[in-house]
Amino acid sequence: MTDREKIIENYIEGYNQFDIDKMVADFGDNIIFENIQNGETNMSLNGLNEFRQQAEQAKTYFTERTQSIKSCNHFDNRCEIEIGYRAILAIDFPNGLKKGQELNLLGKSIFEFEGDKIIRLTDIS
Repeated sequence: MTDREKIIENYIEGYNQFDIDKMVADFGDNIIFENIQNGETNMSLNGLNEFRQQAEQAKTYFTERTQSIKSCNHFDNRCEIEIGYRAILAIDFPNGLKKGQELNLLGKSIFEFEGDKIIRLTDIS
């Protein structure tokens, strides 16, 4: 396992455990986060503080959530991982999803690195 894979696994473990400190332990202060859904960017965050605020808010959306790595491909300064995602909703969503509903999705996350820090994270579903 590479150092980058360990860093990514730490992030995933933190995410699954609702542990924001663990999630961001390897983030650069100027982290850029984007969420792309159906080809459209629906969230863009700049900096560790914005990411933390969003992550704390997102914890309230789910009673359970699990990301699992299906594959990992390494490039120069980035790693692309295929993700399996399962969650149980804690609230009703405006798009019609209901509290208690189970989500099962496949997606991709792209982690860009500078040294041993994640400087950009893009989630695509």
